[in-house]
Amino acid sequence: MIAREGAVSSAYFQTILLIERLHRQFLEVIKAELDRRQIKDINNVQALILYNIGDEEVTVGELTHRGYYLGSNVSYNVKKMTECGYLVQARSPHDRRAVHVSLSDKGRELRDVLSTMFETHLAALADRPDMEGRLADANEALRWMEHFWRELLHYGPSMAPKKAAATG
Repeated sequence: MIAREGAVSSAYFQTILLIERLHRQFLEVIKAELDRRQIKDINNVQALILYNIGDEEVTVGELTHRGYYLGSNVSYNVKKMTECGYLVQARSPHDRRAVHVSLSDKGRELRDVLSTMFETHLAALADRPDMEGRLADANEALRWMEHFWRELLHYGPSMAPKKAAATG
């Protein structure tokens, strides 16, 4: 039992570190694309927020609830992207406290740049053997981790492992 716990412990911490490293590396890929195109008025995190807004009109709260960004950073980044002309803001007619944001023409152009970059990545991945299966396996494992962590938040540390294991 102790050997298995040690192996799980090692794998768990490797997974946590890998997720963090992959996220940072992915942001560096976005930064490299912005640099290559000499886009200097937006950073990689802001570009990713912009990409995730897509064609929608969303509130800052909705962006925060999607779980991709910390709340205080979202407001700051939305303000900066609006100042640089990537986003358009409008107060909600139903709730004057809520601000809706959507992409401006400049924002849609950058979203298209990122879409083209992702299409290039997809073309390169499609040429690799069994990439669909590998990505499906990785997504399954990461979804399980997401579920496990959500259970920890909801039920607390004593309940989550039993609950997550039963549904995994």
